[in-house]
Amino acid sequence: MGPAASHLTHPAADHQLGPVLTLISGLINVVDWLWDHWYLPAGAIALLFGAAEMVLRHLAERALTQRMALELIPSPHFDPGLEEIFRRGVQLARASTAMPWWAPRRAKSVQIRLRADGSQALRYRIEGPAGGERLLSITPFGPHVTVHRARPITDPPRRHVVRAEFLLRGKPTAPLREVPLDPDPLQPLVDAVSDLRAELGDLAEVRLNIQRAPKWALRARRVQLLQAARRQEHREAQRAARWMRQDAAGMDDSLAWPLKGLITGKDGSPGRRLVMPPAPRRVEAEEALGKLADDDHLVRVQLLVLCASNVEGRAEARLAQLQAAFDVFGGRSRWAMRGWRLGPWRLGADQWPTRRSFERRWQLGLCRPPRPNWVQLPELTGLLKPPTVHCRLPLLAGDLPSFEYVNPELLLQGIYRAPDGRRRLVATYTAETLFECAVGKAGGGKTERALAQAIGYAHAGGGLLFLDPHRDSWPRAAPFLAHNHLMRRIALIDLNAAGPASLMSSWNPLAMHHGAPAHDVVEAVTDAFASILGWDDATAPRALTILTSCLTVLVAANQAACQAGRPKDQATIFHVRPLLSDAGFRSAALAATAHQLDEETRSWWRTVFPTFTPDAFAVILNPLARLAANPTTRAFLGQSLGVYHSRAAMDSGMIVWVCPAGNGPTDRLLSALIARDLLRAVRSRRDTPADQRRPFRLYFDELITLTGAAPETIASMFEDFRKYRVTVHGMTQLLGRLPAPVRMSLTQNASTLASTAGSKTAITAITAEWADQPSADEVAALDRYEHYMSLTVHGRRIGPVRITGPHLDDVFAHHARPGNVTALQRAALANAGAAPLDELLAAAAAQQGRVTAFLTQHAATATTRADLTKHTQGYQ
Repeated sequence: MGPAASHLTHPAADHQLGPVLTLISGLINVVDWLWDHWYLPAGAIALLFGAAEMVLRHLAERALTQRMALELIPSPHFDPGLEEIFRRGVQLARASTAMPWWAPRRAKSVQIRLRADGSQALRYRIEGPAGGERLLSITPFGPHVTVHRARPITDPPRRHVVRAEFLLRGKPTAPLREVPLDPDPLQPLVDAVSDLRAELGDLAEVRLNIQRAPKWALRARRVQLLQAARRQEHREAQRAARWMRQDAAGMDDSLAWPLKGLITGKDGSPGRRLVMPPAPRRVEAEEALGKLADDDHLVRVQLLVLCASNVEGRAEARLAQLQAAFDVFGGRSRWAMRGWRLGPWRLGADQWPTRRSFERRWQLGLCRPPRPNWVQLPELTGLLKPPTVHCRLPLLAGDLPSFEYVNPELLLQGIYRAPDGRRRLVATYTAETLFECAVGKAGGGKTERALAQAIGYAHAGGGLLFLDPHRDSWPRAAPFLAHNHLMRRIALIDLNAAGPASLMSSWNPLAMHHGAPAHDVVEAVTDAFASILGWDDATAPRALTILTSCLTVLVAANQAACQAGRPKDQATIFHVRPLLSDAGFRSAALAATAHQLDEETRSWWRTVFPTFTPDAFAVILNPLARLAANPTTRAFLGQSLGVYHSRAAMDSGMIVWVCPAGNGPTDRLLSALIARDLLRAVRSRRDTPADQRRPFRLYFDELITLTGAAPETIASMFEDFRKYRVTVHGMTQLLGRLPAPVRMSLTQNASTLASTAGSKTAITAITAEWADQPSADEVAALDRYEHYMSLTVHGRRIGPVRITGPHLDDVFAHHARPGNVTALQRAALANAGAAPLDELLAAAAAQQGRVTAFLTQHAATATTRADLTKHTQGYQ
């Protein structure tokens, strides 16, 4: 039975192993075939991957066609908190997924674009899915950031372009450095592009894509990090064990071991010590994973940078500056450019094969972040917001235009020094530079800057009036105005007489041959006296009434003289005295103007005036006596046909220099008359259509002196002149010494506010308007001709920015004509109708007789006409 049984069991075993052996044989054959024909499965796999990649690319491009762009414009006082910035980051992460379900992961991202091309210091744009527009349009920053729908940007080609992609280097689980908000984390990036020059085609742009990663990708990354941590611990344990064995072996082989046995009495045989190797330390997940341990607010990012220029080397230098700027965010983890460096060559996004991938991601907005680029939203705090108030922005040509000679649309403001050391003349637009105020200590450069602006405006064809109580400005400006094409437009009214032969112009505030409304002339002169003497309806009603009535009669008499063709017989302001004190002159004046005065005025002279005692007129006669006692003011105001006419100067674009003699009581009264006449003349431009009013600029040096004479008048100028295309540039040493109405109107409406060095007490009033940025300490330490100023360009305040005041000898050196100053002096005096002082005094003295003769003759003629009219009516 044994052999038979054995024979029967073997076939059964063979029958059971047959399929297994067949399967193994088949597998071996398949492996052998694959080994021989490896290229076929490899090609099939490659084909499948290629087809899948093409499908994903097509879907991604289709999804990215439905994107939107928003531009964020911060206000000058934008100062967000960490919580506001964090909430914005959460919005961006959430908006990255607002895409169709079929969109590939690479298309689901939100892109932050930081761009500098010369038009702005740093443009901040958000681009993302169209479905996230509503979420991104309303920011946690509130009204401090304006959100606009942005248009696509089209860049012209540049000759030199460099590209870079940044990834995180260092410890992959360590966070970036926590950068404070003050100063702004964007400041290094702004500094890197501060010397960008648009005329050279410079461009720098940073694009940060934020993407919410899938859970499986995060889990895979955690597994990799844990395995890497365990391998590192095993290597450390093996290294420690190896060093321990080496130390033990060295001890056993040394002489110290037998000596130790002899000393201790033990057997000195050289036995070996037992060494226990250290066990690997347990890897803690939180410690190994670091910032990847939690799922909260963890995103993947892609950071791309492109720099371009039309000048060789500038793009590379710009990229190096941006790389250094990103070093600010580095700690145990840092941003580093992706690629390798081989000697002088760098293999990165600019070379094949990565360049094509970079271009596709740059143009389409794809997000394919490198594996290490995992960050938490708080690490991106500095990039999740526009520049704040703590960011020092450079002044570009797009912010403040460069000054162009002989361009009437630009007003010179000073010299700006760019961060790269370049200096350029900067300007504001004439049409929107309405009122300017310059404050600072004497000799700081206020007048020099105003003169430079006035000279530039004059050469561009503009009209102006420069009122300088000290006359220092005229000799300084004369060499730069001594041009033939300007001489016919320049008039000098110099009231600083040095002797009887001094040439002086003249002005009759009551003259009517220019056709001004009678009531406006009366009101202007009355208000000038009231402002300088402190009259009002409560304190001096009688003085106001008497002076107004006197001026009404004299203006009516001047109207009659002009109608009669005898403008040289017009009365002056000094004829108020005989009208009050000389009964014969008064009777002749009232008779000559009887048909021009209304019944109420005639009744006042008949019934009310006789009730006044002579001492009631002293308050009016005293200031007039002071004016008449001064030869300069008597000669200037005592002429019937004054040459000075402010309205005509405005309409014809004249360049008028007015230099009063000083700041005494008489001079203040004269300044008040001039200021009030300017206010009347400007307001009279209402009779001209707005588009036909010729722009005119007023320059008031020593504003304290002028406002002391006419505070309400100067305040009204800063409030009203804009409507009539007349602008004012005022200069003062102390803003606090200006009357409250002037100070409030000036600071409220100033288009340009500038300050040179001075005491902290004086400067605080200006720095308070700038929210103490810069502080009074910084402004007080300025050098001579240095200014801090805020300017208005395109309706937006620029600055305060540090500007160097222009020096005439440098800026207008090519305009200097010192050899023509004498000819300019003669032409300016001739245009002002100047005559020797003694001749003007003689004419003023003879004017009393001329006016009296005219009034007597005109009164007789008027009486004859009245009688003839009555006789004719009675006959009829």
